[in-house]
Order: sequence, then structure tokens, then C-alpha cells
Amino acid sequence: MAYFLISVSNRNNLDLCIQYAMAGFTNSVNGAWTFVEIQEGDYISFLYGAKAYNLYRVEEKLAFKDANNLPPWPPVTFRMSGNTYYFPFRLFLKPIRKFAEPLVRVEFSYVAENLLLRGGYRRTHFQADQTTLQAVSQMGDLYKDNTKKFDTENYKTFDLSFTKSSSSMKPPETFKFIEFILQSAIRQHLYIEKNMKDLLQKTKVNLSPSTLEVLGEKAFPEGHIDILIKEAIPIGKSNSLILEIKTGAAHQKDVEQINKYVEELGNECLKGVLMASKFSGKIISLAKEKNVALFTYNFDNLDFSQRIEFNQLVDAISLHHI
Repeated sequence: MAYFLISVSNRNNLDLCIQYAMAGFTNSVNGAWTFVEIQEGDYISFLYGAKAYNLYRVEEKLAFKDANNLPPWPPVTFRMSGNTYYFPFRLFLKPIRKFAEPLVRVEFSYVAENLLLRGGYRRTHFQADQTTLQAVSQMGDLYKDNTKKFDTENYKTFDLSFTKSSSSMKPPETFKFIEFILQSAIRQHLYIEKNMKDLLQKTKVNLSPSTLEVLGEKAFPEGHIDILIKEAIPIGKSNSLILEIKTGAAHQKDVEQINKYVEELGNECLKGVLMASKFSGKIISLAKEKNVALFTYNFDNLDFSQRIEFNQLVDAISLHHI
């Protein structure tokens, strides 16, 4: 169970999201990434004008074919690129609480810091921690307003997939397999307790998997870490691990970067972990010197020249300690 704030591009779209209790993501790779990041059972709020709106639980996820003019949102053209996008990826939501709270509240500090350091609303979504979810679960009032129903019966759906083959790409149904998708798949893999337990044992980190939460990107002034694993309810000390993930071979700068983040977090960061497709002997020696744990990853029996669904990626991941 995770909690996300979803960025909304304008006030009209926000009003439609609230009226229909529905979130939509564009026919871009960023839209596809957001769609796979957020799972049924997760919680979301909308983010617009430096305020968080309402708390919802994700009840269902659907991707719609031929969604160019699919209501309720009209296509949107971005001024910077001039590109026009529509919204095939949909989350159907159950309203839980009603509020409109400014991000300057201390309860939103985890998200606000990421938002400022990562360039604001250029991101489609921001993951918050369990402390933030606990706080918003007490904001405002229980949701009592009526919402409109979006009738899905007249529209065909598809299963989003990914590939490494240019000839197999067919947006928005099939996108290129990129690093963001790899990071999301590994994050979902580590949600499974036995997989987290295996990671902790191999890195010699003495924490209980059941006490941890797995978060997406965490921003720092000089960059960001791909995955932050931390105690969901810290008492006295907030222990954590950080993961950097590379689709290709690891380089010296990757080891140095994760070591810098470990030093910035201080004694509460118990281990830095670097995951990549392969490591040279030089990188292995440097990582040992810097006390950075190394893992290779692979996807058992998957042919990336074909179209692969996200749940297949998650199920097929294997992590191997170097």
C-alpha cells in the first residue's frame, strides 16, 4: 500500500477528476510510467496550485483503446513542446476524505522537498511516505459528495506492455523499456516480503522486512536516489537503505554517486546498493572499498524483442548479489 500525489495540469482537469473520482494519464511514456507505478489498493491525492486535494483509494486500473476523444478530459497541448496528448490510462477511485490543504503544511514536507528539488510540476506524480498518509487520513472530513459514474462499457481496453525492439513499439499500447520502468518493477518486486528479506540478508542489514516501506525517487540538492527503503514508523532513529538502478553496465561515477548519498544521509543510512546489468572487476573493487553492495538483475525467460506486460516484468525479476 503506497500513497501518491498526482499532478494535474489545470483547474478544469482537477474539477473533472474530482467530479468523476478518476485520474487520467497521458499517452506518453511518462503517463505509462505513472500508470504502472500506482497499483490497485494504493492511495492518492490530487496536486494542483501548491495544494493537495482529497484522499482516494485506487479501486481499478484500465487502459482504453482509441482514447483520443475519450471523456471527460479534452486533449491538452503543452506550450513548451507543442505536443498534444490525450488520456488513455485511467484510475477509478473511491473517495475517502475531502480537503484542500497547502503543501506548506509540515505534514507534506516529504513531498514538498521532492517537488522543489525536482523542478516542481514537471513530474507527473510524487510518492509520499506512510507518515504523510497517516497525516492526511486525519485531514478534512469524510467524503460525502456524490460523484459521476464514467461508463466503460462502450470502450475497449488494452494491456500496457514494454519492449526493447523498435519494431514492436506501438504507443500508447507498447512503449520502450526504459530505466524508469525497470526501477518501478524492482520497487514492486521488493514489496514482496520474501524478496525484501533476501535483499536484507545479502546486504547484512539487520532490519525486519515487515517494518519497512519502499519509496520511489528521493531528491537531494545534487541529484536523486532511485529507491529509498526506510522504516515506515521510525522510533528514535530512522534507518534506511538506498538503491541506485542502471539498465546497463555500472560505471565508476555510479559507485561514487551512491557513496555520496550515503554520506549525506549519515549514520541512519545502513547501506548503499547499486543494481546494474553487469559490473567490471574495477567497479567491484571500488564498491568493496566504498562499502557499496552490488546486485545484478535479470528477467528469467523473458524475450524483450516481444511485448511484455508490467506484471510479467515484476514476476520474472531475479536479483543476484555480487
